[in-house]
Amino acid sequence: MTDELDRENLGMDDNPPPEESNNRTFLIVAGILGGVTVLALVCIALYAFVVLPRQRNQRAEQLAQLNAQNTQVAMALTQTSVAEAITPTSTVTPLPTTAPTQSPTPVVAVPTNTSPPTENPSTATVAALLTQAAILTQTVVPTTTALPTTGFVEDVGIPGLLGMAVLLVVVIFLARRLRTA
Repeated sequence: MTDELDRENLGMDDNPPPEESNNRTFLIVAGILGGVTVLALVCIALYAFVVLPRQRNQRAEQLAQLNAQNTQVAMALTQTSVAEAITPTSTVTPLPTTAPTQSPTPVVAVPTNTSPPTENPSTATVAALLTQAAILTQTVVPTTTALPTTGFVEDVGIPGLLGMAVLLVVVIFLARRLRTA
């Protein structure tokens, strides 16, 4: 009996205090955060299953194209070296010499080789190879000349960052005010 009197005097009850009904705000915020998390997971899955395979295929195609170009250059070099290795044969046949005879009519000399001069095939191959090399050197190779501008500050800027900082401080004060009310 003295225990009951002591509890009543101290203000202790056997019943726990009633739960507060402000759990609704917590549940809404938790639901929003859960939705954002699920949305982020879906975006990561889409990136992993759609974007990455496309990028890998593009890299493989570029590698195949470079290999094809390298093969063409190697074939041209091989053909050039084969053409240079071939020894030219003489196509001029010597005419039989006869004893000179005296005749009253003049003799006109006619050249025996009347075909037009042709280019050396190895020279043509070298010229073609040099033309291909010149075309390949005309392609522009990108080089970095400045720091990248892909950060958050470049997109938003310093005034945007300061505005967001002020906005977050206002949100903190509003949240504290709502808690005390």
